[in-house]
Amino acid sequence: MIGVMRRVRNIKAARVERRAAIDIKAADGWVRDIEGALGEVALAKALNVFIADHGDMKCPDVGDVDVRTTMHENGRLIIHPDDPDDRAFYLVTGAYGDYVVRGWIRGGDAKRDEWWTDPSGGRPAFFVPQDALTP
Repeated sequence: MIGVMRRVRNIKAARVERRAAIDIKAADGWVRDIEGALGEVALAKALNVFIADHGDMKCPDVGDVDVRTTMHENGRLIIHPDDPDDRAFYLVTGAYGDYVVRGWIRGGDAKRDEWWTDPSGGRPAFFVPQDALTP
């Protein structure tokens, strides 16, 4: 329900997808918000912390850390230039209720030139490989 509420809140506020792939379809936003929320719940369970949908995009996702979820089993952790350097970012992979916490890295440690890329075109960021994450 958290993901559904986020999507409805974003639609109601007429928010533009800031970091989505350029060719986003309306349904993609629903999937991203719902799967992202499920990834946060998976990490919260793994860390044994409470999750709350605070609605403030600057606040950490779970406890004092952020979560990035991808449906790609071998996906990389995406870190943006404006992500906080001192915050831990976790990568969760999976979909439809089946998730794996792959590891974490601090934002500042992830901002390495060799990880700067733009695989989808128009959305450059730091893409940290799973083997560079702390388990």
